Amino acid sequence: MRSDWILDVLTDLKTFARTNDMPALAEQLDDTAIVAMAEIAAIKETKDGQHHDGEAAVGTYFGGFGTS
Repeated sequence: MRSDWILDVLTDLKTFARTNDMPALAEQLDDTAIVAMAEIAAIKETKDGQHHDGEAAVGTYFGGFGTS
């Protein structure tokens, strides 16, 4: 499923906010767009990683029990 459409919606909302003198909302929507881009990229990387080797391409291993 294509997720990039949400970025277009956020851009439209940001334009509306700026046009209607809502600078705090416009700034918050900028931050929200950054979060959306990061999550979309993570989803794509995870899907690509699972497609190639069955493991997630993103994430951090902090250790634990057992051998590696």
